[in-house]
Amino acid sequence: MIGKCKAIAHGSTALDYIFREGKLGCRLAFHNLCSREPKTVYEEMKVVSDYNSRCRNKFLRIEIGIAPQDEKKLPVSELMRIAHLFAKQMGLDDHQWVAVTHKDTDNRHIHIIANRISLYGEVYDTTFVSNKAARVAEDISREKGLTIAKEVKAERKHQKTKTTPTREQTKQKVQQICYILLDKYKGTGITGHSMFLYELDKNGITIERMKNKQDKVYGLKFSYAGQSFKASEIGREFGYRSLQKNFEATSKEESKYQTIQEATEKGGQSDTGYQLVPPSRSSISRDNDTPQVQNPIGAVADTIVSTADEVVEELGDLITPTTQGNDYAEAAWQRRLRNQANRKKKRGRGL
Repeated sequence: MIGKCKAIAHGSTALDYIFREGKLGCRLAFHNLCSREPKTVYEEMKVVSDYNSRCRNKFLRIEIGIAPQDEKKLPVSELMRIAHLFAKQMGLDDHQWVAVTHKDTDNRHIHIIANRISLYGEVYDTTFVSNKAARVAEDISREKGLTIAKEVKAERKHQKTKTTPTREQTKQKVQQICYILLDKYKGTGITGHSMFLYELDKNGITIERMKNKQDKVYGLKFSYAGQSFKASEIGREFGYRSLQKNFEATSKEESKYQTIQEATEKGGQSDTGYQLVPPSRSSISRDNDTPQVQNPIGAVADTIVSTADEVVEELGDLITPTTQGNDYAEAAWQRRLRNQANRKKKRGRGL
C-alpha cells in the first residue's frame, strides 16, 4: 500500500472528480458530514473553512494505492477500516472528510478529500505531509500484512533489467567483438580507426549516429543481428566522445588530425558512417587546386612588375638619350602616366 497527500485550493473540483460517474466504486466514509452528494458536501465544508480567511489551500487530497496482490484480501468493509485508520493516524479526527474507492483503473485505490480547517478553526499543518502519508501507509501495511511499497521499490532497484535471453546474448557478442578490436587498434590514429570500423562492418556490426531535434549528434548506436544497442550498453569506452579519444595517436603529426563530422554532413555523406578524417587527407578536386597555385604566383608577379615600374619611374629623369631625344622623352612621359593610372586602379581594388 502507498499513500500520498497534498494541500489544494479547488475543493469543489476535487469532490466532483471523486464522485464522478464511471470512476466511483464504493462510498466508504463521511466523517463529520451530514450530506452525501459532492455539491452539498462542499457547502458543508465551506461553512467551516470560511472561518479562516487567510488560508488559501483549504482542502487536503489524499490517495491510497492498493497493491494488486492485496485486493482479494480487502473487502469493502476492510477498506472502510483502512480509510478510518489512515485518517486517524494522519490526525484528521476533528476535520471533515469523505472517502471513496475508484474503479477506473486496473488497481483499486482510495480517494480522501478532507477539510484542512478543523471544526475548531485550526489549520492543518502540511509540513512534509506527503512523507507523513507514506509513513502512515507503511505502518498500516505492516499491521495488516499488506505489501509495502518501499520494500517493493528497493527490490526492483536491485533486479536485473528485463531483457530476453536472445538480446542479452547478442549484446555480449557485440561487446566481445568491440573490446577485442579496440584493444587491437587503440592509440594508432586515423589508420587504426579506419581498420576498427572496417573490421566491425566485416563482423556485421554497424555504428549509427543519433541526432537530436537540432540535428546535432549526441550519441552512437550499435546494430547487430537485428538488435540495436546504445553505446552505454556496450561500454563506457564506446561513447560518442570517448571512442574518438581512444584512437588519438601518440605522434605529434597524427595528433593534429581532428574529427570533421559536421563537414561530412554538409558534404552530403551518409550519417551511418562514423568517420574520423584528417583535414589534410580530405578529397580536393584539381579544379580547386589550380586557383590556389595561381593566386600566389599572380601575387608575386604583381609585386615584381610594381617594383620594376617604380625603378623605371625613379630613373626615368636620369636617363639621357643620345638619339631621338624627343621620342624617348615622350615615351618616358607616357610610361609614367600609365604607371600612375595602374597604381590608382590597384588602390581602388584594395578598397
